[in-house]
Amino acid sequence: MTSWTASAGLFPGSTSCPPTTGWTCSATATPPEKVVLHFPEFFIAIDSYSLEFPEGADRPSAVSMKACVSVEEVPFPEALPMVGKVEVYLDRFLKALTFFARKDLVDYEEWDCESDGTKRGKWLMPAQAAQGAQLVQLITWVKLVEKSFDRFQAGTADAVEEGRLMQHEMLKALIVLMMTKLTKPERQKIMCVITLNRDYQEKLVNAKAGTKDHFLWQCALKCYWVKDDEVDDAQMHICDAKLWYGYEYLGNGPRLVVTPLTDRIYVTATQALHNCMCCALTGPAGIGKTERTKDLANGVDIACYVINAAPEMDYLTPGNIYKGLSSSGTWGGFDEFNSGTASS
Repeated sequence: MTSWTASAGLFPGSTSCPPTTGWTCSATATPPEKVVLHFPEFFIAIDSYSLEFPEGADRPSAVSMKACVSVEEVPFPEALPMVGKVEVYLDRFLKALTFFARKDLVDYEEWDCESDGTKRGKWLMPAQAAQGAQLVQLITWVKLVEKSFDRFQAGTADAVEEGRLMQHEMLKALIVLMMTKLTKPERQKIMCVITLNRDYQEKLVNAKAGTKDHFLWQCALKCYWVKDDEVDDAQMHICDAKLWYGYEYLGNGPRLVVTPLTDRIYVTATQALHNCMCCALTGPAGIGKTERTKDLANGVDIACYVINAAPEMDYLTPGNIYKGLSSSGTWGGFDEFNSGTASS
């Protein structure tokens, strides 16, 4: 992690790569096919782009991207020309992910998946970007729970339990689908949908939650699609913190089950960010502090780089790290920094 991007104003993902790689890729004359080789250093989960040369063009266009987390190849809505500055066309590629989120949201409604787990599975299978489908699943799950709260407030005593049973039946339909012959990417997508928030409604029922303002519901990481005259995008809510969805490509990898520890870390970290503060998680080794923090970053879709302390570090090293993180808007996790010596 170096500070070369802080002065050069280059693509945010390049904060994680060595300066020699960064300067080589930032040169305007560098062929795109050579830049693609360094993608695993720029991105959390992008391995490469598939390139095609249009007739008569001297620079290629990207037609799809391949994940290095699990197996997935996401075609772009249209071929994206790799022209101009590297940081410009790399940023343009990330914005293509918003297309899939909007498309999946429209498709979910057209397939009428709100109360039918079988239709939901059929909608999920052909989804081209797994994280777009997971985002839509989270948005629609929040709608389901909050509709239950509205019905409870209107006088239906068992509304929250009925919402839990509806979600339970839809998950059972996905489990049945898991028992069929599926490809590895399809199976991974379904596993993530089953994993996320699978037990949370039962906790709401046991706590007799009946309103959106209940603390247990406020502690959940929720997603809403905000649409007005100024914005048309996904936003994550937890307690009084609101974070815009980051659209960092995550591939088609697994997600962690939500546990009480997950809730505590999510609330603590997001409230710290909301108040423009750092967050220092403490606890015994091996209980999942770092993994839960990384999973929170995946939840809001922001790149998170974990840096482990080493005896070779001096006081300049953290400074360079902070410059890179602040210039890119990414998160940083600092492990074992309490083991550093006074001289460093």
